[in-house]
Order: sequence, then C-alpha cells, then structure tokens
Amino acid sequence: MSAITLNAKASTTFAAKLAHTQALLQQAALEFARDAGATSPALTLACSLGAEDMVLAHLVNALAIDADIFVLETGMLHTQTLALLAQLQATSTAPVKVYRPDAQAAAGFVAREGEKAMYNSIELRKACCQIRKMEPLERALTGKKAWITGLRREQSGTRAAVPDLDRSDAKRAKLNPLADWTWGDVWHYIASNAVAYNPLHDEFYPSIGCAPCTRAIAMGEDFRAGRWWWESEAAKECGLHVSPHSSLAPTQANFAASEVKGGTPGRSQNSELKECGLHVGKTQQSESSALAVPAQANLLAEQVKGGTPGRSQSEVAQAHVAAGDVKPEGRAEAKTLNKEAA
Repeated sequence: MSAITLNAKASTTFAAKLAHTQALLQQAALEFARDAGATSPALTLACSLGAEDMVLAHLVNALAIDADIFVLETGMLHTQTLALLAQLQATSTAPVKVYRPDAQAAAGFVAREGEKAMYNSIELRKACCQIRKMEPLERALTGKKAWITGLRREQSGTRAAVPDLDRSDAKRAKLNPLADWTWGDVWHYIASNAVAYNPLHDEFYPSIGCAPCTRAIAMGEDFRAGRWWWESEAAKECGLHVSPHSSLAPTQANFAASEVKGGTPGRSQNSELKECGLHVGKTQQSESSALAVPAQANLLAEQVKGGTPGRSQSEVAQAHVAAGDVKPEGRAEAKTLNKEAA
C-alpha cells in the first residue's frame, strides 16, 4: 500500500490551513526580502527531502517565493533520497543548494572511530552529526534573515507548541508554515498536487534521515521511532533544531550510562524529547494563536511491543544489523506491520 493511499486524509479545516500557510510564506517573502543589490535570497528553505519539506518546496515554487532551498547531503543518505534530490534539482525554479560535510573531517572520524561508531555511544553519534549536519547547516544559514522548516506540532511532544514564526534566535527567524497540519493533510496535498516524494515513505519510513540511523517503523510506533532507535529518547538529538539555550542542546551531551539502556519495551522513554536537535527552539516567541496542541504521533492507537530491557542500545543496534533487520544501506524491514496496511 502506498503512503498516499494509507495517509492522504485531509482534516476538515485543510482549506483554511492551506490558505494560512500560503499567507505565511508570502508575508515572509516581504518581511525577509533580500537587501538591495544582494545576489541571493535572504530567505531559505531547509529541505530534508521528507514529505513535509517536499510540500514546502512545491509551495515555494508555486507561489514564486523569493527563497532558495538547501539540502544537507551528509554522505550517508539512502539512494532513494539522493534520487529525489536529483529530481528536485532538475525541476525546481527556486535555486537548490547542496551542502556537504568537510571531507577531511568526515574521513578522519571514520578512520578513528569506524563506520559504525554511531551505534557505540551517544557521544560518538553526536560527533558524527556535528560533522555531517551541524557544520554544514551553519554554512547554509550564513547571511540568511530567516529559514523555513517543515516542523509540525503533531510530530512529537517536543514540537507540540511549535509557533508559526519563531523569533527567539537573534541571528534569524524560523518560519514553520505547516505547524498546524496533520500527517493526513501533508499527504492530501502531495496526492492533490502530484508532489514527488521519497519512495521510502511507501515502505513505512515516515521520518527519513541518514541511512545507518533510520529504520522502518511498525504500526503503532511514533512517527520518529525509526530515528536513532537504539538510544533512549532523551538522547535523540543531532543539534539541528536545538537552540543554544535549550536543555537539549548538543553541547550538553554527557549522559549517564543508565540513559542508554532500554526502558519500556517497544515504547520511547520520553517521546517528548524525540528530536534530531534541529527544531527545538529557545523560548519560542510565538506569533500563532493556538500553540498547545497535543502531539498525536501514533500511526495507530495499538501499541507495538519490542525491545529487550536491560540491554545497551549499542548492543540492540548491532543485533539488528547482525540479524539483517537493518540492511547495509541502513534500511529496515517492518516485520510487524499490520497485514491490512502491507
């Protein structure tokens, strides 16, 4: 079953949400317009090539918003993601810029720590994210007045109060035009506008990152359950969306040994902290009227059991690799999917 067939169910207020999103983008284009004589836009879209960001890329192009689009090509993306990147570059009227990690830093890390270092400790995984995501992100945002993201309040507890416009960072504003969209709204837009999307979504990957750190999810798991699945929820940050003043900031990465042990089987230890780190704001000064929207991150109400209490998360990750649940390119088999959705 395709992701469109499974998920494309618009909310009753979708038309109003779409109009609001379009207005936000158009207003941002005016407020964060490029300076006279500037050769590039002052507004940029951070595109992970996930479903939400492909919707936003389509809107930026359809509305002729004066913004460019950037992608962090970490060197560890799935082949399907790279193919979608090439398609976006070929079809987008807005410029698409690709930022890659420093080749020497990335090669040096692998030489010192090994290709599977991210499974061995939280500190090593965060060090990898720093090289492959954080440093390129800083380059991508240099000189920008504002950036656009695909954050939605429904994605996780941490994101439940995401504002439409976040001005808490003195360097630049962050615009979240899909903040009040549901997962069904996203896929309704994709279906209605023939938006290209990552085929991994058809294989039960709602959230897609680097290949070694992403797996498919089973019915009932959180949207982001397939990201860094071997870690406790409190550790799941790469730093991309964590502000310097946030308690989740990647610089505060000293976790006790107990924090990398498995907790309740099959469930996150703290779903509210399930983040890659990119999108956790400071005080999140909101220009939205309704922020306290509860997270609805389950695909189904049914809980999916799994995991092995007491085993270290690196052991669990290596067991997945050894068992073939996680393939060399980082993909996973969703072995417990409901047959009706298969």
